[in-house]
Amino acid sequence: MVHPVTPASIREAAALMHGSVLRTPLVEAPRLAEEIGCRLFLKLENLQLTSSFKARGAFIKLQSLSDNERQRGVIAMSAGNHAQGVAYHAARLGIPATIVMPATTPFSKVERTRSHGARIVLEGRTLADCRPAVDRLIEEQKLVLVHPYDDPDIVRGQGTIGLEILEDVDNLDDIIVPIGGGGLMSGIAIAIKDARPDIRLIGVQVDSFPAMYRTLKGLPPRFGGSTLAEGIAVKEPGGITKEIIADLVDDIVLVPEHMIERAVQLLIEQQRQVVEGAGAAGIAALLNDPGRFAGRSVATVLCGGNIDSRVLASVMMRGLVRDGRMVRLRIEISDEPGVLSTVTKLIGDAGGNIVEVYHQRLFQDVPVKQAELDAVIETRNADHVREIMARFAEHGMRARLLSTNTLDGPS
Repeated sequence: MVHPVTPASIREAAALMHGSVLRTPLVEAPRLAEEIGCRLFLKLENLQLTSSFKARGAFIKLQSLSDNERQRGVIAMSAGNHAQGVAYHAARLGIPATIVMPATTPFSKVERTRSHGARIVLEGRTLADCRPAVDRLIEEQKLVLVHPYDDPDIVRGQGTIGLEILEDVDNLDDIIVPIGGGGLMSGIAIAIKDARPDIRLIGVQVDSFPAMYRTLKGLPPRFGGSTLAEGIAVKEPGGITKEIIADLVDDIVLVPEHMIERAVQLLIEQQRQVVEGAGAAGIAALLNDPGRFAGRSVATVLCGGNIDSRVLASVMMRGLVRDGRMVRLRIEISDEPGVLSTVTKLIGDAGGNIVEVYHQRLFQDVPVKQAELDAVIETRNADHVREIMARFAEHGMRARLLSTNTLDGPS
């Protein structure tokens, strides 16, 4: 099949972006690899100046504009990474940029985009609500649309990642790439299959937004719900990208939401890499089906690192709870002097660290001479939690677990 993007055009894009777009490192991840059972390499696109691979395609698209188009200015519709990539390079190239964003976009993302000099238009609640405003501005001001994925210049810009991966490691078996609209995977697929057709290319989508997966299987659209992987929560794949992926990509897998969350946590704890949900999708695919990649040499693209600080904090704390390293126990005690000190001593002697304590004696359905003590405790692991609970049982105190964790098995 003849595609609108060629390997030669991707090599040309790589030469164009030299010195303007960061050539990100490809690093080995032995600790994660040991857990999964493969040899693992991470392409760190989260280290781009805008913390996302989107800067590549945006730069190539803007570079391709005529003098007349540059004077008229560009417009993009995005709530995050594409917006920042377009705004950043438009400012560098002296091109006026208008970014239409949903009014619900977090303030931090709006301000980061505005800081690059773009004009921000807030419209509606969703990206779909933004489309009428984009069409109106294009008609009124003759602006040039910079599509986030369904554009040959965008695709060939993203494809430079594939060239860099091949330059940095020569014995890969698999490359796993997150898929939203498909621009990233399309570009990488063209670059990889031209040079190494034996490498297995696997796309990954979150199971609540499987647009590309269902389209290629001839299934009706199905999507919805909240997802941490908002960067790949696309309702409709691109026309150009759909054809490229159907021709060149070996498989697309779906991963559940909890695996995305787990992957974000592990990348911080084991690799010290801050990655957004979409950026962690490749790791989520490995965690979800490690047997498929056992003994193989695998690379995945950490495609973005723009995660809200509050969301990140919540993910990390939930991870501690899931692993049994942070638990909430409810302990039934007699309401008399000295009992609270006994409780704290039992926890301390067992090596637990008390984070918070809630002493319930007035608003609980317990006898008047009894009370309930809720203790949030930091522990080593699930076995350590069992040890602490056994200490209470030995002293005649009933303790039960209130938090969700992995005491009954692995996550």
